[in-house]
Amino acid sequence: MHSAARLDTLGTEQAYVVLAAARRLEAAGHKVVHLEIGEPDMPTPPHVVEAGVRALRDGLTRYALAAGVPELRDAIARSLATRGVRATAENVVVTPGAKPALFCTALSLIAPGDEVLCPDPGFPIYESVVRFAGGRPVYYPLDETREFAPHVEAIAERITARTRVLILNVPHNPTGGVATTRDLAVLADLAQRHDLWVISDEVYGQIRYDGRRDSIAALPGMSDRTVIVDGFSKGYSMTGWRLGYGVMPASLTDAMTTLIINNVSCTATFVQYAGIAALTGPQDAVTRMVAGLRAKRDLLVRGLTAIDGISCASAAGAFYCFPDISGVLERTGGGLTCKSFAERLLAEQHTAVLAGTAFGPGGEGHLRLCYATEPAELERALAAIRRLVGKLAPVPAD
Repeated sequence: MHSAARLDTLGTEQAYVVLAAARRLEAAGHKVVHLEIGEPDMPTPPHVVEAGVRALRDGLTRYALAAGVPELRDAIARSLATRGVRATAENVVVTPGAKPALFCTALSLIAPGDEVLCPDPGFPIYESVVRFAGGRPVYYPLDETREFAPHVEAIAERITARTRVLILNVPHNPTGGVATTRDLAVLADLAQRHDLWVISDEVYGQIRYDGRRDSIAALPGMSDRTVIVDGFSKGYSMTGWRLGYGVMPASLTDAMTTLIINNVSCTATFVQYAGIAALTGPQDAVTRMVAGLRAKRDLLVRGLTAIDGISCASAAGAFYCFPDISGVLERTGGGLTCKSFAERLLAEQHTAVLAGTAFGPGGEGHLRLCYATEPAELERALAAIRRLVGKLAPVPAD
């Protein structure tokens, strides 16, 4: 018996592979520092938890409408005003997490043979869903000299007659880069001139250190060709609640809803009422989290750049550092890659991070570290990295 060949096109997330290895070490009695999973360490805001519990007690445990409860769809549409996006509930489809929104969007827009522009490095599920839909990923680089903003000139060079979709992720995972106002304007012009759809992954949109909250969908002519993918996991510390959504032209919502019906039926009803509380209630927990993350970012960047052979840009958003460790790797004469360095860091120093290549070939020579944890854990991680770097044998002199 064999599984269907289409499953061979699906990739995975190395974060879960590394997490499983870290859990095995913990089961053996070791203390592990977890910087591999992209998850805030803050609890879900109490008023959001209470709204979910109240919904359970009120009996809101039955099927919801497939596209989402009307009150949540309306709250999401109204919340988009902070990004300059005009929408109504008819433009919103609620999903159990942002990934189903991404998956359904890919299946709705990508036909076999279509080329899709994907960031490299980038969230690995982009490539996975593009291939599953029958498309061909075409990688565009993120320019480290431009603080990992999308390289608009490189994107333009990669557009062909077969290009159908451009995927943007702002702020970006794994680098924390953002797009300038000019970048977004040029990309919007490219999308309109070449008749491209844009999938704009804005799941880290609340976690920016410049105070901006923008979207390419807000630019003239872009609301009719952009699907925003977003969710509650990062900004509201609701990773386990599984609540996301897509915002799209009304002409797409029926197709997306049909995919939801065929796949998950609907999103848990009581969870959606917690989402309403998150959007319409006090936002001070988000503000505090972003301020705390800024301090943790600075702590980790200072510590990493103090290690000989490591450089690290200061992320403009999200909660990841993406240090360049190529100077360390070069001293071993090619004996180590970023992947084997990360593996040794876990096995020998019990510190879990991800290799940059888990996000594509453009991540070569880098690591991804999630700093959404306690400062003491970040200090432990820095000490572990220093110890491993100190143990590495330099290349013998000629």
